[in-house]
Amino acid sequence: MRAALFGILALAGCAAGLLLQDHPLAGRVWDVRAGVFVAPEGALERAANARYVVLGETHDNPEHHRLQRIALDAIAARGGPRALAMEQFDAEHQPAMDAARAKGADAESLADAGRFDRKGWNWPLYKPLVEFAVERGWPLVAANLSRETARAIIADPARSGLPPASAELRATLERDLIDGHCGERPETKRLAGMVAAQRARDALLAQRLAAHPAGGVLIAGAGHARKDSGAPLYLASPESLSIGFIEVEAGRVGPADYLSGFATAASFDYLWFTPRFNRKDPCATMKPATVR
Repeated sequence: MRAALFGILALAGCAAGLLLQDHPLAGRVWDVRAGVFVAPEGALERAANARYVVLGETHDNPEHHRLQRIALDAIAARGGPRALAMEQFDAEHQPAMDAARAKGADAESLADAGRFDRKGWNWPLYKPLVEFAVERGWPLVAANLSRETARAIIADPARSGLPPASAELRATLERDLIDGHCGERPETKRLAGMVAAQRARDALLAQRLAAHPAGGVLIAGAGHARKDSGAPLYLASPESLSIGFIEVEAGRVGPADYLSGFATAASFDYLWFTPRFNRKDPCATMKPATVR
């Protein structure tokens, strides 16, 4: 298993469409609390011994999904968590997915039953993860808040049913949301609703994962994987472990460079650094033209 794992991981540099593959951090795993680099298998060993594991991703990075599948196989081989929860399926579709599963559905049929947004989520990236659940016989858990429910909470934050956020948590989520809107700050009332909806989504992700007391793995965006502001905050379980798959950046060559801004030392148990995906800048059209 050890040799096979390292052999598979060594193929990372061959992936097409990735940038900064020769970055000094690419492919390395940083133990945040210990402050040291560790072998990938060491992180996966700990993951297999945790009750709940969150694998945080950048949604469009194929390397993150390749590593997630490797992590799932390694965790399963070691007798680790037994359910796979995914942000990419809305919880309201769980009955349909369970019914399809009872009839022997394959990954494609499960995606249909769960109304997977194949274009929005880029189905080919997630299919191997759903196939894993089918092959291993793990329950596939639809864990996300529906868009309709999120919109209702944005309009009326009280619908979240959550207690008020601490000032620190609110500030963190506001910053993340503003960054996600290319630095544009939404109107104050709408921003408050967006924070409430984000918290409600994280709380539901945690609830859906915790519904499987034998253990589970959650696939979600890196923001949802944060222990200080994401789904693990609502798990209330000391037996959780969060791995953030983090894209490297030019000029940022030390782990400490990534523990400010988006993440802090309290955000993840491990930072697993990867090359960047070659994508267009989604904010390019919003930036003012440079005067020359």
